[in-house]
Amino acid sequence: MVEAHRQGVSHALAAGYALLEKGASSVDAVEAAVAVMEDDETFDAGRGSFLTRDGRVQLDALLMDGATLRAGGVACVERLRNPIHAARLVLEKSPHVYFVGSGAEAFAAEHGMPLIDNSELVLDRERQNLANAQEKERDGLPDATFAGGTANLPAATSHDTVGAVALDAHGNLAAATSTGGTLNKAPGRVGDSSLIGCGCYADNLSAAVSLTGWGEPMMKLVLGKWAVDRVQQGTPPAQAAEEAIAYLFRRLGGHGGIILLGPAGRVGVAHNTSRMAWGVQTARGTEVHTDGKSA
Repeated sequence: MVEAHRQGVSHALAAGYALLEKGASSVDAVEAAVAVMEDDETFDAGRGSFLTRDGRVQLDALLMDGATLRAGGVACVERLRNPIHAARLVLEKSPHVYFVGSGAEAFAAEHGMPLIDNSELVLDRERQNLANAQEKERDGLPDATFAGGTANLPAATSHDTVGAVALDAHGNLAAATSTGGTLNKAPGRVGDSSLIGCGCYADNLSAAVSLTGWGEPMMKLVLGKWAVDRVQQGTPPAQAAEEAIAYLFRRLGGHGGIILLGPAGRVGVAHNTSRMAWGVQTARGTEVHTDGKSA
């Protein structure tokens, strides 16, 4: 499973950076990178996501442009293969910022996105994971889902939210995040990933950020905005990332990970789960890691 994550991150980096090399925007790059991971069954985004309590996939995604502060988000969509593309449509085609459920699907369809059957997003692997989780629930066993990230999940089930941050040739930042949420979640639950300032944020004057992990504590702390504000105040991204995860755990016992990119191209990565796959690609080359140490 670790190697699958490594490969998935590598493919996402290649897709995003190929666009940047051609002069595309940072928004184009993060959208492309996240779409690659939505299509990769390794991750909890798009096809292969964790299932809700009633056995369906519900997806959330957000895309934000640091140059303009324009953003587009969708949540609880069930018939879109790539919710990050729908988020881009919201950013570009709507005066609004956020659509949910059937309204989000209708908006996407009106702008050319095909609607699919939810079963196309569901894997037998995830049906079994859901059955196992519900059996433990019936037996009264504690839910370890949020007790330290992947440390308490079997190797075959450890996968999580995806995200990307980018800086383009014009000095513009962008960020994107996409998720299938948590295993056995209540239908209609929305986590941090698609909420501005929580799971994702971008501003040329501060930084771009994407987060993964236990969404409820991150939402309460508006952790993405908390982290980029530290960069704007002069904290190096690597330090701000570490401080954000420490703050998350200190205040609310939360677990997760963060990728943070400053306007000068400096990177910060931190997490307090057993592993987090991440990578960086620049003109100097490509790095892919699964240990989560700060860059």
